[in-house]
Amino acid sequence: MAKRHIRAEDGFSQKRCLAWFHEYTTPDEPDTLGPDGMEKFCEDIGVEPENIVMLVLAYKMGATQMGFFSQQEWLKGLTDLECDTTAKMVVKLDYLRSILNDPNSFKSIYRYAYDFAKDSDQRSMDIATAKAMLQLLLGKHWPLYPQFAQFLEQSKYKVINKDQWCNILEFSRTICIDLSNYDIDGAWPVMLDEFVEWLRLQRGLVIVSSGSS
Repeated sequence: MAKRHIRAEDGFSQKRCLAWFHEYTTPDEPDTLGPDGMEKFCEDIGVEPENIVMLVLAYKMGATQMGFFSQQEWLKGLTDLECDTTAKMVVKLDYLRSILNDPNSFKSIYRYAYDFAKDSDQRSMDIATAKAMLQLLLGKHWPLYPQFAQFLEQSKYKVINKDQWCNILEFSRTICIDLSNYDIDGAWPVMLDEFVEWLRLQRGLVIVSSGSS
């Protein structure tokens, strides 16, 4: 009963933080918060599991596998955030979202997302996962994202490697919507050369078809 009266401004307690962690684990695996526990945790803090704030939280914890937090990761991240109750976590959500507004922090989280989201036994990220993560990270901010998603959809690519992943962010930040500052002889991965070629063709076809009608 006393637990309900813990105020958000009360000092951080590692013991309380651990007790909170164990509310989401099972006796079989007391040191790992798995998918079921994650669902309940997200429900308790009022956030959808696929909300970008969960990626920022995982980044803060240094979590290595999507859908899982180890006890060590939980303690690392939540000690740093000084969160040992649901109420404190809810208060921190806006702060976690605000981290994404800093370009350098965003870049770190974007790079972290690659290793976090891909299967640990695979060297590259499968295209379905990559599209979901790109939608989450760049969907709202990159005007060319819908076209890039369409390009991936019809392309031969089944996986995305780390170099391609990092360059997609760079491209989204530096290349104009009209592609006028894209240098085909630059050091971009072939995938992005192909995207530019594909997009120019798409736009060209639109002009041709409307002009010939």
